[in-house]
Amino acid sequence: MKHLTRGTRRITAAAGIAGALMLAPAVALASAGSPARPAAAVTPSCETPGLVIWLDTNGTGKAGTTFFKLHFTNLSGHACTLNGFPFLFAVNLAGRQLGRRAVFRGPAPHLVTLANGKTATAVLGIVDTGAFSQSACRPVTAAGLRVFPPNQTRSKDVPFPFRTCSRRPGPASLKVGAVTR
Repeated sequence: MKHLTRGTRRITAAAGIAGALMLAPAVALASAGSPARPAAAVTPSCETPGLVIWLDTNGTGKAGTTFFKLHFTNLSGHACTLNGFPFLFAVNLAGRQLGRRAVFRGPAPHLVTLANGKTATAVLGIVDTGAFSQSACRPVTAAGLRVFPPNQTRSKDVPFPFRTCSRRPGPASLKVGAVTR
């Protein structure tokens, strides 16, 4: 009978130790004196209000399209990230959309981390409206661009007069690449 009692004690002791080991992390986290473990630092997405969006108006032409650099400068006060294509379209003086939104072109996007004060760029192509039939395009002069940074729902307007197609549906007279360094 003594042998059975000793075995029962060993099992009980082992179960007690296992239970204590499982509770130890919870007790350590719950105690007021234990230091909190730092969470992994995650750089937030760049939000529209923290960005200055501007266009370098020195374009270069090629095959009926003029290419410009659309810049996103981070002035949020902290590092942030951009990943993807800006969503943009031409607007008139009243802020109404003209024609189709820009079509995405170029290589796949990748994550760009911007320190405060640094700038990322997307290439914007504006197709010469003479490349389209007048009836399909209905060319007009836009007052500028409405630009939504990648993965954002708020936009900023960039003043820049240019000729564009006003028909929707109609030919895409704007092309934009992913944001890069």
